Amino acid sequence: MNTHTLSPNAPLQAHESVESVAEVALPLAGHAAHAAPAATASARPRAPSKLVLRMQELVKSAVPPLLGLALLVLAWAGVSMATGGSIPAPGATWEQAIKLFSDPFYSNGPNDQGVGWNVLASLERVAIGFGLAALVGIPAGFLIGRFKFLSKMFNPIISLLKPVSPLAWLPIGLLVFKGANPAAIWTIFICSIWPMVINTAIGVQRVPQDYMNVARVLNLSEWKIATKILLPSVLPYMLTGVRLAVGTAWLVIVAAEMLTGGVGIGFWVWDEWNNLNVMNIIIAIGVIGIVGLALELLLVQIAKAFTYEEVKS
Repeated sequence: MNTHTLSPNAPLQAHESVESVAEVALPLAGHAAHAAPAATASARPRAPSKLVLRMQELVKSAVPPLLGLALLVLAWAGVSMATGGSIPAPGATWEQAIKLFSDPFYSNGPNDQGVGWNVLASLERVAIGFGLAALVGIPAGFLIGRFKFLSKMFNPIISLLKPVSPLAWLPIGLLVFKGANPAAIWTIFICSIWPMVINTAIGVQRVPQDYMNVARVLNLSEWKIATKILLPSVLPYMLTGVRLAVGTAWLVIVAAEMLTGGVGIGFWVWDEWNNLNVMNIIIAIGVIGIVGLALELLLVQIAKAFTYEEVKS
């Protein structure tokens, strides 16, 4: 009879085998638990870097203007083909522009100067006329906006003279000043002053009445009211008037120089028309637009700087 005898060590060996399996399984399970989040993290799309975001913003801001310019060039080329070359093509005009701007400051006499001298002469007239208009128009706007009596007194005059075409004042300037250059400056002055007067006066009139009541309680002088209360509130309106005025001044100087002659971008356009040089006229149109845009951007940056300093203070 065969009897099975159990070894006293058998249960101990089974127990040891379970422990050995647990020792192997638990680290594997822990490794799998740590690996799962890593795998999930690697599967998530990475956020674009700052450089990529900036490039995307640059593309979004640059593509629409480039498309607009491309459309303009295509329309220009179509008009050139439709007119049989009477309007020069973009390619030929570009080549002529390169020749002109290779030496923009040549001078062969008063009636034969480079485009650079003509632009500088026009800018000089605009600066003088515009500066005089600012010296007169901004203080006048403060006074008209501050005092109701002056407002009622000058509003009819402004309403009467503001719609008059600036070129209508040119003969008056020629009659009074006896010269083309001061007459052109006078025309710039008279067309630039109205936007500054009107916008400054509106800004003063829109100052909250509570501010003026506080000024009365504190018994502030008119100078302190103007510098401490009115000027910070009126500044945005005043800068808007300045921007409108300089744009109008640059438009008017071209037309005034066509009529008065001499040196200037307007005279240069008229002189090229007398020579039937349409290509140079188109180039001059581009120069006038670029200079006007540069003046506008310059004033926008100045306005932002003043506004930032005002907010900071």
